[in-house]
Amino acid sequence: MARKRRNIAFSLSFLDIMACGFGAVTLLFLILRHNTSEIIIPDQKLSNEAELLEQDIREAEQLKTEILNSLENIKKELVITQGMSKRIITELEEKEKSIQEDPKNLDKLRLQVKKLEEETANIEEVEFGDKVREFVGDGNRQYLTGLTLGGERVLILIDGSASMLADTVVNAVRRRNMADDLKVASPKWQWTLRTMEWLLAQLPPSSRFQVYTFSETANVVLSDSDREWLDAADSLSIERVVEAAKAYIPSGGTSLVSGINIVSEFEMRPDNIFILTDGLPTMSKSKPRNYMVSGGQRKQYFSEAISQLLPGIPVNTILFPMEGDPEAAALFWQLALDTNGAFIAPSKDWP
Repeated sequence: MARKRRNIAFSLSFLDIMACGFGAVTLLFLILRHNTSEIIIPDQKLSNEAELLEQDIREAEQLKTEILNSLENIKKELVITQGMSKRIITELEEKEKSIQEDPKNLDKLRLQVKKLEEETANIEEVEFGDKVREFVGDGNRQYLTGLTLGGERVLILIDGSASMLADTVVNAVRRRNMADDLKVASPKWQWTLRTMEWLLAQLPPSSRFQVYTFSETANVVLSDSDREWLDAADSLSIERVVEAAKAYIPSGGTSLVSGINIVSEFEMRPDNIFILTDGLPTMSKSKPRNYMVSGGQRKQYFSEAISQLLPGIPVNTILFPMEGDPEAAALFWQLALDTNGAFIAPSKDWP
């Protein structure tokens, strides 16, 4: 009897299934293995920069909001201002219409303006001088009755002859032969310098000035400013003039005409002149032939000098004492009357 053959088909099929399953699992494992994402550790520096950028963005947004709010407020104020300007324009138009309809109102306004201008001019004339330069006198004797210290261009002419060293001829001759430092220290000359300093201190700040000495010739006190006007408001210029005048040494005769001729040499003429002297001139443009000069000759020299004055300029004279010249006061007083100026003979304790 033949032996039956064993059927192994089931076994092969099972192995095929197992092999396919194992292959599928292996393939799946490989696929999952290669697609696994890498874990990225964030950079701390980049994170900080990102936070800063975010903060800047927030601040920018806040600033933008504030700007928008400010712009809105400005728009509101602009609307209010425009409304006010329209109201003011309307009121001005009504005022103008009222003035045109009633000429009396216009005349009244003109009178008010004129009155204010006069009051302002008086204030400038009285008070401005004290603001240019301080000058403290003994016992507050800081006044000169009758002098008008105003003007746009003020010229001060100082007698720098030897007679300004003393009150008498004998003492003047004696001091003329002394050393220069003793000449400068002469009480009469120091008195003259204090008077000049006082005048400069009273000038209106808006004016200009210049100072010359005259003896046998006329010379500007501040050497680098010949025929130039200096600003009274410039305290440095005033100080330089004062210091230069203190260094001047009186000498020689008195040529008033040389000082007066300076007036016509300015391109812009002075409108106020001050003469500081002690008497009538002792010479013309040149020295006299004789050493002794008579009273008649001195009057002639004075008339010659006055004839060179330009019309319309006030001439103010401050006459210091000097013996043997009795006609000087009368002639300089008449000069003040003729030119609408002033004449004074100050006391020894002034200024």
